[in-house]
Amino acid sequence: MKELQEVVLNVDLPEYGLMRGDIGTIVLVHGEHEGYEVEFMTLNGETIAVVTLLPSQIRPIAPQEIAHVRALEKIPA
Repeated sequence: MKELQEVVLNVDLPEYGLMRGDIGTIVLVHGEHEGYEVEFMTLNGETIAVVTLLPSQIRPIAPQEIAHVRALEKIPA
């Protein structure tokens, strides 16, 4: 996985209001892919969170997948 690649979250992160299946963008690769900074945004461009994640916590978007919209209860501060 590389910078600016969209990825899918493999785990729930309730402290950030994120759920498995949410889509984020890699904004920084740590070292030799030991970890990633991933930005999650609303569809209108508001950042929800920038989170440091392990490779096991995200995956590339697979062929034949479709995005799904959900509303956040509130955007975490």
